Amino acid sequence: MTTLTFNMPSTVLLSDFDLKMTLAAKLFEEGKLSSGQAADMIGVSKKSFIEVLGKYNVSVFGYSMDEINNDIKNA
Repeated sequence: MTTLTFNMPSTVLLSDFDLKMTLAAKLFEEGKLSSGQAADMIGVSKKSFIEVLGKYNVSVFGYSMDEINNDIKNA
């Protein structure tokens, strides 16, 4: 595993977990990480990772919230 270090402006108020989860969720959304890899990256179970994806506006199904809402309207 690679370690990444960078400087975050002090005005950005994110916990370590939120910062890691934001990155992991984005990489999962783009298909660069599986849910298991993303979960390992942030140190949680795959189930826990999937459960919190919605908080980061990422669908576990590979659809955006707009696409899901549109499908619901058309159903």
